[in-house]
Amino acid sequence: MTAPDVVVHEGSDLLAAAAAARLITAVVDAQTARGAASVVLTGGRTGIGVLEQVRLSPACGAVDWGRVDLYWGDERFLPDGDPERNETQARKALLDHVAVDPARVHPMAPSDGRFGPDADAAAAHYAEVLATQADAATDTPVPAFDVLMLGVGEEGHTASLFPDTPYVRESVHMVVGVHDCPKPPPTRISLTLPAIRAASQVWLMTTGAAKAEPVAAALGGADPVDIPAAGAHGRNRTLWLLDREAAAAVAPLEVVEEH
Repeated sequence: MTAPDVVVHEGSDLLAAAAAARLITAVVDAQTARGAASVVLTGGRTGIGVLEQVRLSPACGAVDWGRVDLYWGDERFLPDGDPERNETQARKALLDHVAVDPARVHPMAPSDGRFGPDADAAAAHYAEVLATQADAATDTPVPAFDVLMLGVGEEGHTASLFPDTPYVRESVHMVVGVHDCPKPPPTRISLTLPAIRAASQVWLMTTGAAKAEPVAAALGGADPVDIPAAGAHGRNRTLWLLDREAAAAVAPLEVVEEH
């Protein structure tokens, strides 16, 4: 595992715009190299803000959106179209505005879908979807995602993996139904750390002073059971994109500042 890269931006708006530019570049590079790209989306203010900035970017058209496979790192287990679902927000921010191939967009099932209220069955199905897209040469039954984006919570959670829960300890299943979540809604679906670690690049993006302590702990080598974000890393690169407040407790020598 290589050491993470830490980039600090002056504020959240600059972070979102810069991350959008990075994402467009990464997707275009992957399409140039292999003809297609795979990206795992995240929700939250920062994650959705990045997608909005992709839509607004003059370079948005450089991406062949019909050759992008899109997945989600986690989802709130709510009815289809619920405004709190990450999928709903991602479609409004970007996907409804670009020429994606519907067959290459892979949302997690809603609570009123084919599995009804059974989040565990929905998670098992998503694991099957990922397995069908995996490279046969790999040991992990998920695609080798080009970029997997994540947020970080105030207690250090990432995706829907919260501290000291069975889900952050999961080492076999790639996707889990998350129950009794400490933040609403209480039921979610999430990739696990082994699935996250299959990605070529993992980007952890967060802002605000409330995130300073968990960010510093994660970068300081905390146990993922205590700070789940500490266990999220990519095969080739782990990139932390922070604003100045979220980076306040990180050692200055660890970061690169961009304005």
